[in-house]
Amino acid sequence: MKGVYQHCSEKHLGRYLSEFDFRYNNRVGLDYNDEDRSKALLKGVVGKRLTCETANQ
Repeated sequence: MKGVYQHCSEKHLGRYLSEFDFRYNNRVGLDYNDEDRSKALLKGVVGKRLTCETANQ
């Protein structure tokens, strides 16, 4: 793992993998820019709610 991540707990492993999957599939090498990535990110959150219970996991 590169960057700011110093530890990856098993509890959150799926979330880390989802983030890296998104980054890899939306990288500059595939002609994605910041605007394209932002649009893809926002499409992925439509219809989803973040609750306090979810945020504390």
